[in-house]
Amino acid sequence: MADKQEVAKRDSAEVERTDRAPGSVMLPPADVFEDAEGITLQLDMPGVAKDRFNLQANKNTLLIEGSARIEMPQGMEALYADVRSTLYRRSFVLSDELETDKTEASLKDGVLTVRIPKRAEVRPRRIEVRTG
Repeated sequence: MADKQEVAKRDSAEVERTDRAPGSVMLPPADVFEDAEGITLQLDMPGVAKDRFNLQANKNTLLIEGSARIEMPQGMEALYADVRSTLYRRSFVLSDELETDKTEASLKDGVLTVRIPKRAEVRPRRIEVRTG
């Protein structure tokens, strides 16, 4: 029982050093949708500002990284946190059907939305039937 009291009395910087493994990352939950025009990925990345993202498309791999900044009110310090890391990272293998150079990304309410269109030649197209 004495051990638990000593842990609770430790300095918050000391707790952070022992609880967080160097290089630990969080895997953000993701939803992937496909339609005739391309794919859409939605990733939950709360606390990550627009300027703290790194999105890279290299050949057939999409890498998404983001660093969250958790601001504490002045004069307060965290004694306990469920979150052990502030770095999100996730990668996806992409099909050759996608045009990664036309990737678009937007951020709203902690949800990153990434849209990658399909190449024009693999999109379904409507063929008009003429009479006569």
